[in-house]
Amino acid sequence: FHRQAEQTCRQLVRTQEEHECLLQAAVEQAEGLEHNLRSAEAMLAERAAQLKDAQAQISRNKLLIEGLREENRGFAMALQAAELKQKSTEERNQLLEEQASALKQLIRKITPASLSG
Repeated sequence: FHRQAEQTCRQLVRTQEEHECLLQAAVEQAEGLEHNLRSAEAMLAERAAQLKDAQAQISRNKLLIEGLREENRGFAMALQAAELKQKSTEERNQLLEEQASALKQLIRKITPASLSG
């Protein structure tokens, strides 16, 4: 009975040692997982900050693009006005050239008549 009790006691000690080893392994695994979780959280926080910066840059770019569009509309209107003015000037120039030609023809007709008269 005494031997059986010793054997049972040794087996209980071995089982307790095995449980302690398993517990230690579980604790180490939990610590590793906790470390991995903290690393993942830090990476996520960094990525979130990067995305926030990118979003801010996108917002600034949108404002710049809108400003450029507005400026472009102004340039387009100025160009249209300049084109209309140029067309009007060309039409007046054509009219003046026609009038000058008619005056030259008139002067040619008048001049020989006044010289012969």
